[in-house]
Amino acid sequence: MAIDVRTFTYIDILQPQTAAFIGTISRGYMPLEGQASLYMEVSPGMDVNRVTDLVLKTTSCTPGMQVVERRYGVLEVHHEDQGQVRAAGDAIQMVLGFKESDRLKPRIVSAEAITGIAGYQTQLVNRMRHGNFIHEGQTLYVLETHPAGYAVLAANEAEKAADIEILEFRAFGAFGRVYLGGGEEEIALAAEAAIAALDAIDGRENPA
Repeated sequence: MAIDVRTFTYIDILQPQTAAFIGTISRGYMPLEGQASLYMEVSPGMDVNRVTDLVLKTTSCTPGMQVVERRYGVLEVHHEDQGQVRAAGDAIQMVLGFKESDRLKPRIVSAEAITGIAGYQTQLVNRMRHGNFIHEGQTLYVLETHPAGYAVLAANEAEKAADIEILEFRAFGAFGRVYLGGGEEEIALAAEAAIAALDAIDGRENPA
């Protein structure tokens, strides 16, 4: 069975909260702020083992996350040298026989902002998050992506653009989600940057 490349994206400079969040949920080797990263999602899930083997044998990249599900498999690798991360991507493309444009183009499934969030709702959000807290009266922003892996890029670009709190992002499974908190103006800037980053990625069409 051929490997279906769903997500394939480079992150040039991991932002502090994004790197820390990956480290919080990572079962591999934690990435550090400022490193470059490659995030890849394939189907069927078991084939991610082949991808991990290839990257580790051909580059100096360090794996931060590997998730193997029946349907989807995810790999994140990072290095302080962007060249090593790019070399990992080149090796994957050469061996698997695909181009970046063959990946699935990201689709925004839903996006919503809740301003002046109530105290009890902040408690619900804070109990499920692995990142920072949201406080009563702030704005909650939730972005849902397909495929799931692009949630990492969206979170990182949002953090670059504005002074916001990354509450949670889920970047594997059927859909990805990003939860952000902060002031209304800052959230608007972060949301604009996240959506622009996703819109800039080319790939094969992703029907609803």
